[in-house]
Amino acid sequence: MFKPLLTSLAVSLASLAMASSALADYPERNIQGTIQWGAGGATDNVARSLTPHVEEILDTTIVLTNRPGGTGVIGMNHVMRQRPDGYNLLIGAENPQLYPLMGLADFTYDDMHTVNIIGQGLVVIAAPADSPFDSFADLLEHAQQNPNELRMGGTGAGGLPSTVHAMINAVGELDVRTVTFGGDGPGITAMLGGHIDFMPLSLAAAGEQIRGGKMKGLAVLTAEEIESLPGVAPITEALPDIEAFLPWGPFWGVFVHQDTPDDIKATLEDAYEQAVAKDEFVEFLHNFGAEPLNLRGEEAQQYLDSWQSVTGWSMFEADAETLKATPEELGIPRP
Repeated sequence: MFKPLLTSLAVSLASLAMASSALADYPERNIQGTIQWGAGGATDNVARSLTPHVEEILDTTIVLTNRPGGTGVIGMNHVMRQRPDGYNLLIGAENPQLYPLMGLADFTYDDMHTVNIIGQGLVVIAAPADSPFDSFADLLEHAQQNPNELRMGGTGAGGLPSTVHAMINAVGELDVRTVTFGGDGPGITAMLGGHIDFMPLSLAAAGEQIRGGKMKGLAVLTAEEIESLPGVAPITEALPDIEAFLPWGPFWGVFVHQDTPDDIKATLEDAYEQAVAKDEFVEFLHNFGAEPLNLRGEEAQQYLDSWQSVTGWSMFEADAETLKATPEELGIPRP
């Protein structure tokens, strides 16, 4: 009478032990990391600099793949469709927080689990080294006298360039043509080839080219000159009223499927927290004009909510007609 019951209990305990062992052994194989932007851009640079530190901590290999397109929608959608087992990570930038506003997708980072908000970058408006403009004030004046003549590099609706463009138009007028690329990297290549006249870029992607004399910095999106780009004027010199939107900048983070087991989420959070704190990686961020944030849990969520609020309402006040929904309709509070 008791033998079947004991056998059933033994099987159940064995199954639980196997499940616990599986979680404890994570990761047992390579992890796939999807970068939602193209090779050579800021997100790609950050991901490839940070990943070796994480691999060492987790004692595994993280296979990085670039899946650009759709302002990052393609890469994020790919990861969200994978099994929630912790073996598919998204290394992304800020763009998903604007998807519902722009009508690009009905999801944001709230629909994934945030492993770590790595850091935040500064923004520079860059031009080719032989550009006739020596400052953003010069470019702005030319654009006002010659509307729709200059070519601005972009990365799609809701990307960093379009957001900066919206902020500028909220306090001034910059009537230019936009040429869209699959990330910072292809945009920089086009600029070096003389195919565009300027592009708002993450300093993490453009800093080396500017310091090396291959591109020219016209303005930094700050209220004061920054140490890493001496001689490049803050954008407030050309547009004093834009200070109301500052400080602002792109950010990078690591995300995993929302339904990933809690033990695996914690393992990933611990590993990335340790990796971002590594002196070598912190130095990398500083050299590329960025600051480490290293946020997880509630702090990461508060940061995401705040960034979405400031950016969404800035875009709404700049040009509400370009949005498919208003921040108020989406329940995004005013900053």
